Amino acid sequence: MNPAAPPHAAWNYTAPWWLPGGHAQTIWASLFSHAGPHHDQNAVRYRRTRWDTPDGDFIDLDWLAYPEAATAAADRPLLVLFHGLEGNSAGHYAQAFAQTARAAGMDFVVPHFRGCSGEINRAPRAYHSGDYVEIAWVLERLRQAHSGLLYAVGISLGGNALLRWAQESGHTARTTAAAVCAVCAPLDLTACGLHISHGFNHLVYGRRFLQTMKPKALQKWGQFPGLFDREALLRSRTVLDFDEAFTAPLHGFKGALDYWRRASAKPQLGSLRLPTLVVNARNDPFVPGSSLPTPRDIAADVQLWQPAQGGHVGFPSGAPPGHLGVLPGQVLRWFQSLG
Repeated sequence: MNPAAPPHAAWNYTAPWWLPGGHAQTIWASLFSHAGPHHDQNAVRYRRTRWDTPDGDFIDLDWLAYPEAATAAADRPLLVLFHGLEGNSAGHYAQAFAQTARAAGMDFVVPHFRGCSGEINRAPRAYHSGDYVEIAWVLERLRQAHSGLLYAVGISLGGNALLRWAQESGHTARTTAAAVCAVCAPLDLTACGLHISHGFNHLVYGRRFLQTMKPKALQKWGQFPGLFDREALLRSRTVLDFDEAFTAPLHGFKGALDYWRRASAKPQLGSLRLPTLVVNARNDPFVPGSSLPTPRDIAADVQLWQPAQGGHVGFPSGAPPGHLGVLPGQVLRWFQSLG
């Protein structure tokens, strides 16, 4: 048995024969997948609410719309999903978790990081991998409005930020969330940032992120001329360049390497004080296997699951055309097993 696997009989994953390797499992999930075993992405319907933030900005939240109720049920379990870099509620993983939550009778909501809901945000800031203050504000407001159990899952960037919130909150995290899960989070941002900024990973993944991040950054410049070095942004060719020119200066970091060091969740996994599941496939093209945490790095409340296959937020299953229902189902079963 994998020593980093949770002691739960249901935890297993075998990639389908027709999607060999981390790149195939990642790309298929992102571009060609269906969410559930009875796939119908159109079956997921959201209703949107907008919250004004304390700094005069806004965030949009997409709630899974149940046909029998106009609003979420305050006493139902609530699953909160924090999306990844340039993600949103329409992403393949959000759709898969939404369908799984609905089948389990849970409410489900995707709070969008600023600028990710289809409309540029108002403040001179964006979002980043260590945005735990934003996570704290969102979860606390949800906790105040919801009397049932609250679970949170973070995908990739959202997973690292969620773990940073749990670390900063210490023992008080349990008063907000019953448990949290990070899926394919880049826990060592320096290792992951350098990995996606070079070679094949840059050509296939890094450039795709830049295709949306750079235009959004230029929109931010249009709102606030002089906010950052526009020429440096235009010259940026990698995620490292982009974080150096845009992400770091907007959020109070000295540069990309300072941002990656201070925002990484891995060094503080030993300080978590609520039930936490950390899921990372060992063939994830975004996250080098050598950067993953080991049992020596974690607190007693943390469980690691590091299957050999899965890719980056992939975990496809079934015969062609396949589906993404296995990972959300296992995560929800783990939440429910905690009682």
